Amino acid sequence: MMTERQRKFREQYRAAISRYYSGWVHIGVMYSAGITAIWYCVSQLQGASWEWLLLVPVLIAGNFAEWGMHKYVMHRLIDVFALRAIFDRHTRQHHQYFTDNDATIDTVREFRIVFFPWRVLIVLAVFGVLFAWIASVLINPNAGYIVFIGMIGHYMVYETFHFCCHVHDNWFVRNAPFINTIRRHHTAHHNMGIMMHVNMNLTFPIADWFLNTSDLKRGLLGHLQRLQRRACHTRAEARDGALSHVRNAGQARHARWSSAERG
Repeated sequence: MMTERQRKFREQYRAAISRYYSGWVHIGVMYSAGITAIWYCVSQLQGASWEWLLLVPVLIAGNFAEWGMHKYVMHRLIDVFALRAIFDRHTRQHHQYFTDNDATIDTVREFRIVFFPWRVLIVLAVFGVLFAWIASVLINPNAGYIVFIGMIGHYMVYETFHFCCHVHDNWFVRNAPFINTIRRHHTAHHNMGIMMHVNMNLTFPIADWFLNTSDLKRGLLGHLQRLQRRACHTRAEARDGALSHVRNAGQARHARWSSAERG
């Protein structure tokens, strides 16, 4: 059930969205640019074979990179302009808009609080070109294109999975493999008491499992399978409330942020 505080924050956030904003344009540009870039790279491949295996390290690296960005940038205040903006948008806005009790959107205009701005894809593309160029020099042009495909493809999966975490329950998100897994994983992350420390992955919870930052005490396959948050699978600190001091600190921190913003 949504708290009064969350309801008021949502009202204020929606009121501040520009009247020129379009959720459909937002995701239309993002997906069109990403898919077009991938299509172009595929069209440039010349007899690629073993080079496709490069997707494995690229996607695993991307999984750990998303974990690191989420934990150390999106949830840690670094007082540098761009990094501070990421923290503000995620911790101070996204995590006040969504909680584990109410983590869904109702309108297309709310796409703004779910999807990253276009500049994130642009920055990723710049780094993608850099790593692709390095791979093309060290290995061959096919390797460069495939590295770029992996990086942009990972971002597309990230945005899609995250969106599926914030829509109302339906047949697809309930039954689609991996999406139902990350939906449970990410909803648990939106608990204010554990959000700074637990469930940092948004695609597949591989890094969370490997780095022991998951709320589940399961093996890798247990993390990748559809799994409800049963008491027997949840870590003791999350199940028994040993993180209550973290929860209280998190609530106090949010109260200070809100007070500072109102001031």
